[in-house]
Amino acid sequence: MKTFDHLSVIGLHEWIGLPDLGLLGLRAKIDTGAGTSALHATDIQPFTHGGEDWVRFTAHIGTLVQRRHRCEAPLVAVKKIKSSNGQTQLRYMIRTRLTLGDRTWPVHFTLTCRRNMRFRVLLGAKALIDGQLVVNPALAYVQDKPQLPNLSGAQ
Repeated sequence: MKTFDHLSVIGLHEWIGLPDLGLLGLRAKIDTGAGTSALHATDIQPFTHGGEDWVRFTAHIGTLVQRRHRCEAPLVAVKKIKSSNGQTQLRYMIRTRLTLGDRTWPVHFTLTCRRNMRFRVLLGAKALIDGQLVVNPALAYVQDKPQLPNLSGAQ
């Protein structure tokens, strides 16, 4: 059996943070069958900021206790995505930093309604490859819950 020392192991479900969006404590489902990651968002509105395309949206953080957070991010693209039920959708795509365990790296997320899904965030294969992660589906919440850094120096 080959082992790869430079890869970190994660479980089928993990806690993540999206520090550029001010989000942490998000439960994510790991889906190696999905190429692109997805974030549950509503009220999606494209706009121009400094001559560049941006998108404003409401991120839905909780499932049992509904928490919402208004976010803005540069728009990377509008992509045609085939969902798990076989339907094709046009989705806005952003790129933002993802924190999982002690690692942080940029990841593309499509914005979509995941209201009927158990997990508000889905991490796809491209994010796992970029983060140099391997998945053990028998495990869950292997990595520590990420914390937002205290940027102001105040306690």
